[in-house]
Amino acid sequence: MIINGEGTTVHSDHWAAAEDMGSETNPLLGNRAEEPRAKGASFTSSVFNLMNAIMGSGILGLAYTMANTGIVGFCILLLLVSSLAAYSIHLLLKLCDHTGITSYEDLGGRALQKPGKVLVGVTILIQNIGAMSSYMFILKTELPAAIASFLSPETSGGAWYEDGKTLLILVTVCVVLPLALLPKIGFLGYTSSLAFLFILFFTVVVVVKKSAIPCPLPSNVTLSINQISNSSESECTPKLFVISSKSAYTIPTLAFSFLCHTAVLPIYSEMDRPSKKRMQNVTNVSISLSFLLYLVSALFGYLTFYSHVDSELLLSYDTYLPRDVLVMAVRLAILLAVLLTVPLIHFPARKAMSVLFCGDRPLSWVYHIFSTLLILTMVMLLAILVPDIRNVFGVVGSTTSTCLLFVFPGIFYLRLSNQPLKSLESVGAVCLLIFGLFVGLLSLCVIVVTWAQNP
Repeated sequence: MIINGEGTTVHSDHWAAAEDMGSETNPLLGNRAEEPRAKGASFTSSVFNLMNAIMGSGILGLAYTMANTGIVGFCILLLLVSSLAAYSIHLLLKLCDHTGITSYEDLGGRALQKPGKVLVGVTILIQNIGAMSSYMFILKTELPAAIASFLSPETSGGAWYEDGKTLLILVTVCVVLPLALLPKIGFLGYTSSLAFLFILFFTVVVVVKKSAIPCPLPSNVTLSINQISNSSESECTPKLFVISSKSAYTIPTLAFSFLCHTAVLPIYSEMDRPSKKRMQNVTNVSISLSFLLYLVSALFGYLTFYSHVDSELLLSYDTYLPRDVLVMAVRLAILLAVLLTVPLIHFPARKAMSVLFCGDRPLSWVYHIFSTLLILTMVMLLAILVPDIRNVFGVVGSTTSTCLLFVFPGIFYLRLSNQPLKSLESVGAVCLLIFGLFVGLLSLCVIVVTWAQNP
């Protein structure tokens, strides 16, 4: 899973013009090329930011994924997708090292001319707006219930904190907007570290609660027809391999669990003493820690509920442990982690909008504030007004995620690298491209089948 950070730097006149192209190294606001470069983000801050870009609410569904693939099957798939994600980032960083370009959009422009730059910019914008809208939708629907769970059941309804739309507007204005207005993504390292602690807290609770829920259930436990029913010892035996119709649904879930590529190059360009090796080490640490948290939470979640685990793990705990303080606290912690991820996703979206509409022109604070407000307003309206926003962006997101994670890095490397096609890294880029096309088509098929079964 670890990619070697060493790489041979190529110097040639072919890449000399890259220094003149717009890239992430240019200042976000105004033209300050004559000023010395300010101290960048630390290694630790960069790791937290990249981990925050990787992990989100998707961690809640991994125990369900393990139940449909088996423990060994899940581990193999998780290792595969994490390795491919690390390798695709390795290719992007190697291209940056070769060309001097540190912008995903500009790599697209170098590989495929102006249409490539526009294509990458549009893809990033759609992907990140869709992700932010989905996260906002989660906050709108889940945050009121999470807050209400800490209050007395006799508390009368109708309070302002029970209205999801009001809460969404409040947290957007008070939390997301101030963080999104920051000029550099490196400033989000503190909030990203907090989000990491929330995810770590979730993982610890999943491990601790394993011993709190017996399997099979005691005979005096009564469950409704829609609730869990671990009624025999055979159902409490972990499966190493599982192959069923539901297994196909798990591959896209795992494939997109390490998507962070829109944030990689902005983080790279703002690092203190940036280098390919240093950023590769950031990537290796971030993906390794994410891999560990994913594996531990999925394993203990699965070993708690086995084949009866819910597609959203926390819902399974509600059946056995209603109004459990730790479970209620961890639900709120996950929502706060999701909330703190939104500003981080916003940064590449704003950068892509600037590339599409302003090109390489210096940007003013007026434009910075305007573009931030425009994107957040659009995202908030989508989350509030479109009831099935997650389904709408499911189709688009499966395409854009596949392109950013697998397809674009493979194509760009094949177009820009001076390595022969039979070289090891070129073959790896081809495999990355093929796997990306496979995952994209499978994701679309899964979504279509799901819609057909649940019209």
